[in-house]
Amino acid sequence: MNTILVGIIVANALISYKGFNDISFFRKYEFHVGSIRSGEQIRMLSSGFLHVDIMHLAFNMLTLWFFAPDVINYLGTISFVLIYFGSLIFGNLLTMLFHKNDYSYRAVGASGAVTGVLYSAILLNPDKEIGLYFLIWLPGYVFAILYLLYSIYGMKAKNDNIGHTAHFGGAIGGYLITLIKDPALFYDHTFIVVLLLIPILILFVMAKLGKL
Repeated sequence: MNTILVGIIVANALISYKGFNDISFFRKYEFHVGSIRSGEQIRMLSSGFLHVDIMHLAFNMLTLWFFAPDVINYLGTISFVLIYFGSLIFGNLLTMLFHKNDYSYRAVGASGAVTGVLYSAILLNPDKEIGLYFLIWLPGYVFAILYLLYSIYGMKAKNDNIGHTAHFGGAIGGYLITLIKDPALFYDHTFIVVLLLIPILILFVMAKLGKL
């Protein structure tokens, strides 16, 4: 059991619980474009430790618990921490990029950080299977591609309250930081590295063409 991993999960649980019971605390530290643009940069980090409800918190923390050990075992604890927080920031930066003019946009959750860890784990161990509702099992890299394509759809459709942009940004953060930390993956898992790059390129091409 890794102490840092447990510490991150406990921090998410305690801060989220505080937010569940204190709306002023929740509003003060959530991701809010208008407040961030007025100088409250702490929200770029603090929002990643708040969650909407117990189910939101439990889903993110269970996903982190399942996939963080792969990253820790392959790259070490320090690299895991870098990927977690780097992905959190990447997710919020991409969200700011896409929603910078929507001053009322709000979001919370560790989803960006957790998605970054998930994608790092898939890069490091692409054959690891992921179960969808424990009924359908897919190779990790297949799930990764489908998930990013779904995130693009969600960003374009804007028909739910899911922070698809933060998920995508987190995935990009996990992807880039993992490759920087372990460049041998370019040679060891070349096919997977290229496959996971495709939806990222699709996103930026669509953004460039104004399709999002």
